Amino acid sequence: MKDFPSCFGESGVQVSDSTSGASKTAQNLVTCLYQAQLFGRSCVIIVTWSKNLMGQGLSIEIDDSTNQCLCKVEIKPRVFSKRKGCRSMEVKDSKIVVFWDLSAAKFGFSPEPLEDFYIAAICDNKMILQLGDLSKEAYRKTSTRPPSNAVFIAKKAHIYGKKTYSTKAQFCDNGRFHEVDIECDTVGLTDPCLEISVDQKRVMQVKRLAWKFRGNQTILVDGLPVEVFWDVHSWLFGAPGPSPSASAVFMFRTCLSSERLLPWSQGLGFSLTLYAWKNE
Repeated sequence: MKDFPSCFGESGVQVSDSTSGASKTAQNLVTCLYQAQLFGRSCVIIVTWSKNLMGQGLSIEIDDSTNQCLCKVEIKPRVFSKRKGCRSMEVKDSKIVVFWDLSAAKFGFSPEPLEDFYIAAICDNKMILQLGDLSKEAYRKTSTRPPSNAVFIAKKAHIYGKKTYSTKAQFCDNGRFHEVDIECDTVGLTDPCLEISVDQKRVMQVKRLAWKFRGNQTILVDGLPVEVFWDVHSWLFGAPGPSPSASAVFMFRTCLSSERLLPWSQGLGFSLTLYAWKNE
């Protein structure tokens, strides 16, 4: 919920870039939001994976319904290197304990692990969040029973390339993963074209991009309507200020019937926000 771009401007299509001028360190961030229940009320759990010259890091923050931080655990690179452990915190006369085991985790280019790991957060002996494919080990370690009540509602990631930008996407909670490719060559072209593919199948093409550098379009993924917003102004016309480059911004948001124009934060779907940076 924090620092996620809005796509609900007056025009209904503009996607704001909150990271213009960010350094390349910011490209190695993946933030995931989960809606859960804590003390009988709704809360948001923010999981951020990071990677820099010091190594990989992880932070887990729990916010209440007013966006106030209830507690936060930061696993810095020097601690992350131990790859497993737990932290406990006192919140409202209760104890929240976060367990993690990444000792056998496999990573790709993203700071987010691919498999062979778990993260678990419990409160009053109830699982409120469980991530990773080692779910049996997580429940055994925490002495709790499945399932957790958390629902995956949003993800933000920084990706980079020269012409093609690729990521893995899960468009609904517990849904299957898809490969998303964004292709746009702007070098030396007076009228570039934007193409988006899902699992190597082209689902969207935007011609005359110099005139349509911001917009939105609905595609279908697994029969589910997904609205795509894009803002590639910085790619075509340069970034303002001292920064030599800035990211284009893409948002993929699931749509639910006529209610699709309501913000995703009201629990009506899932959104994936991508900041696409051009390598020099």
